[in-house]
Amino acid sequence: MDKVKITLQYLMPKHLLSRLVGKLAAAELGWFSHFLIKRFISAYNIDMTEAQFERPEDYASFNQFFTRPLKDGIRPLAIETNVVAHPVDGAISQLGPIVDGQLVQAKNHSYSLQSLLGGLKQTAAPFAGGGFATIYLAPKDYHRIHMPVSGTLREMIYIPGELFSVNPLTAANVPDLFARNERVVTIFDTAFGPMALVLVGATIVASIETVWAGTITPPTGKSIFRWRYPATGHTAITLEKGAEMGRFKLGSTIVLAFPAGKVDFLADQQPGTVTRMGAPFAELT
Repeated sequence: MDKVKITLQYLMPKHLLSRLVGKLAAAELGWFSHFLIKRFISAYNIDMTEAQFERPEDYASFNQFFTRPLKDGIRPLAIETNVVAHPVDGAISQLGPIVDGQLVQAKNHSYSLQSLLGGLKQTAAPFAGGGFATIYLAPKDYHRIHMPVSGTLREMIYIPGELFSVNPLTAANVPDLFARNERVVTIFDTAFGPMALVLVGATIVASIETVWAGTITPPTGKSIFRWRYPATGHTAITLEKGAEMGRFKLGSTIVLAFPAGKVDFLADQQPGTVTRMGAPFAELT
């Protein structure tokens, strides 16, 4: 059955399906949107008491519900300056050292950091021998992404690609999954050096957004798009630790990369660990 599921992912028109689902999710369809939201809450046992708006009827579209804000204070932030906070609600897929430019995807699968970040050696070089973490956001999770540390945006890269699912089954069976899916790479300068925060697209992920650029939808095609910051005539974009930096419209995965010798993941952070945005994740060294 697992082989059938993976084979179907190779065969189905993932981009077309994702765009159609995206249009449906963005549409304000009154009772039908509320019906879809109720069914989704029931299917995934979502705790709406954490949401700022608890009733399905409070959301005009499925996307509004899916990117719902949480109540103030529901996710306490690890404010210590030497602590890296979790950027999302989800579950750790993999974490550990970057060895010979490779990141672990799953058992018997690794992939290139340089490919993940858009193919340029100079983009990947600062993270050689450093650490990485991959966190999977399930459909039930809160889907806004927050800063694990304070940082100033240096670069954003849009990389076109496939739209495979990013669930654990697919990660264990599709080679180079995160380096072949559509993604948005962000590079921030921080107090300890550069940090890469990669937002990976997936099947039926309608869009990826950042707080400074909105929805990232470059022209269709195979071209990589790069934006350098600060843009001419504009001030630098600095986001404080815990601030929202982006969001997924439908679920996906993020990948973090840090320079060598700068970050130690806490001992209780392991593959499978459930994450909560703002909780302690690592210590700066």
